[in-house]
Amino acid sequence: MNLSFIVTLVGADRPGLVNALAECAAANGANWLDSSMAHLAGKFAGIVRLDVAEADADRLEAALRALSSTGLSLSIERGTAAAGAAGGELIRMELLAHDRPGIVRDISSVLAQHGASIERMDSACESASFSGEAMFRAELEVRVPASVSAGEVQAALESLANELMVDLKLETGA
Repeated sequence: MNLSFIVTLVGADRPGLVNALAECAAANGANWLDSSMAHLAGKFAGIVRLDVAEADADRLEAALRALSSTGLSLSIERGTAAAGAAGGELIRMELLAHDRPGIVRDISSVLAQHGASIERMDSACESASFSGEAMFRAELEVRVPASVSAGEVQAALESLANELMVDLKLETGA
């Protein structure tokens, strides 16, 4: 049986951080499955899902923890190798708005009210191409439970989009 390790890391950005993690994973029999990493505020931050045989799990965890001596702050969580397919419908969202505090709170509140779960979210602040104004951009994948209509969630989000003056693109499909 295999286990998944969810590893979060933060450290001073420098060449070789990803390689050190990849070498550690490979040397201990782990397969690198999913990751998201970025340079944020002068730091390097990431999250990685590794898959490893149960017999190698303790050795991998010890080796990962040893990376903290290189200046990385690590958090390691064990999970199951493959979760069953979630029920419900998947909605993909693209959001673009003038940046202001509370956008993520407002969107996530609507989703929570409908029992929807954010499966993936990527966001960034960037300058508008002509005006240079700060713009907030996000891409989300949201799982809506089978007991809730995706159309209902879409309508609530579109209503919120009108209040917040955001551009919102929604795509449904399981």
